[in-house]
Amino acid sequence: CWIRSSRSSGSSSGSSFLPRIEIDPQPETIPVPVPGGEAPPPQPAPDPVAPPVEPGAAVARLNAPEVGEVSLVSQLTGHGSENRTDSRWQVDGTDLGIFWESAPGEVAVAFGDTFGHEWEPPGGAGGDWRSNVLAFSTDTDLSDGMTIDSMVQDSPCHAAEILDSRHVHNYETTVIPTSGFAIGDRQYLSYMSVRRWSKIPGMWYTNLGGIAWSDDHGQTWTKDQHARWDNFFGVGRFQVATMVPQGDHVYMFGTPNGRIGTVGLARVPTAEVLNPTAYQYWVAGEWMPAAEHVATPLFAGVASELSVRYDDEHDRWQMSYLDPVAGSIVLRQATVAQGEWSDPSVLVRTSDYPKAYGGFIHPWSSGDDLYFTMSEWDSYNVYLMRAHVGG
Repeated sequence: CWIRSSRSSGSSSGSSFLPRIEIDPQPETIPVPVPGGEAPPPQPAPDPVAPPVEPGAAVARLNAPEVGEVSLVSQLTGHGSENRTDSRWQVDGTDLGIFWESAPGEVAVAFGDTFGHEWEPPGGAGGDWRSNVLAFSTDTDLSDGMTIDSMVQDSPCHAAEILDSRHVHNYETTVIPTSGFAIGDRQYLSYMSVRRWSKIPGMWYTNLGGIAWSDDHGQTWTKDQHARWDNFFGVGRFQVATMVPQGDHVYMFGTPNGRIGTVGLARVPTAEVLNPTAYQYWVAGEWMPAAEHVATPLFAGVASELSVRYDDEHDRWQMSYLDPVAGSIVLRQATVAQGEWSDPSVLVRTSDYPKAYGGFIHPWSSGDDLYFTMSEWDSYNVYLMRAHVGG
């Protein structure tokens, strides 16, 4: 409800302002009992483990990356794009564009909510809705754009929804990929199950963050029933996760639901990636088990839509993300995953690219060229960007 002040006058010479209360109902449907058909059969639970508390290495803080020229290379998706995803796979409007190396000489690219021929700008809504789709590319020359070779399909010329979603508002509105990685022949996707979008721009409420896997090179996926971080009372710290294998561990960088959370960090031995009891969380200089809700923020300030990679060429970590307060997609770097992380440098300002978000790094960025995808809300499609980065 809201209050409007109005002038009330009577026969007396005085007058006063009296509040008038008006009710503006905004009903929310609550699905009953459980929509969407039968639940999948139960999966065997991994054996619980008790990882030790271990100190983290202290290393020097790097300077902020030196970001030079940043340019738009090409439009990757939609009508008029270099890949004509609209006519080839009925991907007219989509966003994100999350990369990982799925095989030697190949990258996978995961997109978020996707719409087909009935879609019209602005924004992400329309017909032929798929919560997520997956593409592959073997293009190594990114200076003139990135060719998409194929997409996972459920019928000829139609990109498939690879992670199932109930598509029921206030229960499970959609399922969005947040990162991908490969270990051996198995592909992994981290994802968030979105209960509903908020009426406040840039906010949403999740059911959980989880991990799915594929043993047939991304053609079919299984959501693991145990590798999940439930959003009890809305305070889950790892609802929007970015997962990166490096050395003997997979590192999980995470934020809460929405765009106003801080970045936490966890790690797990590579062989235990689907076992949530094996994770250690970075807390005040130590790796600690069972400490999800007290993970120490890696740096001050809020972050959204993380993209993290280990840059073997320069022996450093790189992290890009949307800073909604600064209105920028920014880049930080560090020697080790837990930091200390450098100050941020601006890659893209939303004053130059209105309603831009995302910022997912291409793993084949090399030398001083950093390639990343950027989404734009009104055109609701994905663009390849290039930044000159030193330091």
